[in-house]
Amino acid sequence: MNDIGVPIWQLIALLLIATLFIVGRITGFRMVKRLLVGRPLKTRELGQAQQHLVWYLALPILSADLYSSVAYGPEAGATELVGLGRGAEWLILPIVGATVLLLLIIVLSYIMGILAYPNGGGGYSIARDNFRPAWISLVAASALMIDYVLTVAVSVSAGILAIASAYPGLVPYETVLSVICVALIALVNLRGVSESATLFSWPNFLFAACMLFLIGWGVTNDVSHGFVQPQTPPFGVLPKGFTLLLILKAFSSACSSLTGIETISNAVPIFREPKQMGAIKAYVTMTIVTGITLVGIGYQLYVKGITVKPNNTMLSQLTAVYFGHGPIYQIITWSTFLVLIIAANSTFTGFPQLMALVARDKFLPEALSLRGDRLGFSNGLMVLALLSSVLLVVFQAQTNALIPLFAIGVFMSFTIAQIGMMKRWMKLRTKRWQGKAFVNAVGAVVTALVTLVFSATKFSQGAWIVLFAIPLMVSLALMIRRHYARLERELALDVQTELAEEHHVISVLLLSDIDRIALQSVSFAKSIAQDLIAVYIGFDDESIAAVEAKWKAWGEPCRLLAFKNEYRSVLQPLTRLVKRLQTREGREPDHIHILLPQLVPRVWWQFGLHNQRNFVIQAWFLRNQDVVVSTIPYHTRDR
Repeated sequence: MNDIGVPIWQLIALLLIATLFIVGRITGFRMVKRLLVGRPLKTRELGQAQQHLVWYLALPILSADLYSSVAYGPEAGATELVGLGRGAEWLILPIVGATVLLLLIIVLSYIMGILAYPNGGGGYSIARDNFRPAWISLVAASALMIDYVLTVAVSVSAGILAIASAYPGLVPYETVLSVICVALIALVNLRGVSESATLFSWPNFLFAACMLFLIGWGVTNDVSHGFVQPQTPPFGVLPKGFTLLLILKAFSSACSSLTGIETISNAVPIFREPKQMGAIKAYVTMTIVTGITLVGIGYQLYVKGITVKPNNTMLSQLTAVYFGHGPIYQIITWSTFLVLIIAANSTFTGFPQLMALVARDKFLPEALSLRGDRLGFSNGLMVLALLSSVLLVVFQAQTNALIPLFAIGVFMSFTIAQIGMMKRWMKLRTKRWQGKAFVNAVGAVVTALVTLVFSATKFSQGAWIVLFAIPLMVSLALMIRRHYARLERELALDVQTELAEEHHVISVLLLSDIDRIALQSVSFAKSIAQDLIAVYIGFDDESIAAVEAKWKAWGEPCRLLAFKNEYRSVLQPLTRLVKRLQTREGREPDHIHILLPQLVPRVWWQFGLHNQRNFVIQAWFLRNQDVVVSTIPYHTRDR
């Protein structure tokens, strides 16, 4: 804090933003954008190989969300059992085992979905194709989009928490550090998928190597000291207070480890050909490595009797048990931080792709389906960065506060996708369709159960926000679709019968003085106008008389109307004139064309030295479809 009570980091941030703005205005924001984002790419470059990823490079990018959750998923399940005491710690083993089994079922379902829907979209594409009502597919899309936003917030906050566990001095700055991380990830992704893959793939490989090394070290320790050690909690005893609902609640929380499974299926288009086979290879590899890591970490947490502690993750405690706080601990801690931060990067790939698919179906603004300078869906990317940053600020980057909102959306989407695939097999009846439908039916039951338990048990802790947001998003999407449908009907043109015709137009040129700006404006107006009227609005008799005298001396190039307004308003008399022209006797105009001279200084800061009333006039007359407003720019020569 400084003398005025403002944190130093806020002053530094404001100074950086102000500096960037000034430099941008002086040099042109195009130069700043080129520096940060890179050169614009041509549309034809979209099909080139460098804009797509080979599967083993796409794997760490798209699986980071799922794989990184091994750092907090088992702990989320264990947290629900803390109240039962030490006797309940063994339950982490069946919980992790059930989580891995569900992982296998869901991945198998999504592999079948990739074969059926190679253009990506995951649960949304499956639901859109197999359910007639549009709202069902929109529920899947809305739930996934909410989960994506929460994934960024949870991953980044968990990453910062991992570092804060090792460096407690960072705890007061968790929120600002989280927002900075989101901004950096967004910036890298704005440069394109290939550049983000090059930068972010290696930390994921490092984290996987660290986790497998930690598990291998633990197994070696178990061989030397026994698979049941003095600190190992008792196994198989049901503690007092144990209920089925509580174990389901713990299992549902542990299933936060499964968020991110859908990312590969949503991002199939970014794989190199053959895209489907590349996505399937990524899924198989991801499942094997994630399953081994979940089981291995869960077992090591049980053997060493690791318990839930505030401001110190279970993974950090386990690492410290084996390696103290030396170099290996630091490497594992920093790799955990990096992979949790980078886990948000996979979401920055899947979320814009999903929004683009929904926008192409006219359920979201069309701008979200447009590609940016680097051929990515940059508008959707920025929406994700903004929403996740807002969440981090609102919840102060507290992972435990965000997790109750987490996973509901993704499991709701899982359920819809599983039912959709089941309907597909029952309709097509392809080879072995019964077995495929059975797998999807089991997955639908389990994921629906997780959704219901999570919603019920976490409702008061924040789950109600997600359950409220999903129908709200669906309603907005349907409203947007109705708007586009009405607009399409209104704009439809019969080219055989509806031909262009000439209209009677009165042009109104607004003048502020008789000078070189007036010379250029009158010359242009006389070149295009059928019926031209010059208008001057003064605030006193002297200024009106002076302009009328200059106009007469200039030879009266067209008719001049001068008005006096003692309230110093230009808009009011101009509006009255337009109404009078629209209702005048004789031949009424079809349109009125208002021409506004605009002074354009050479230097950006000089804009503030001149009246910007033209923007107000343009905005005001937008409401009148028979009034067209045009600007005639006059560029100054001096600097």
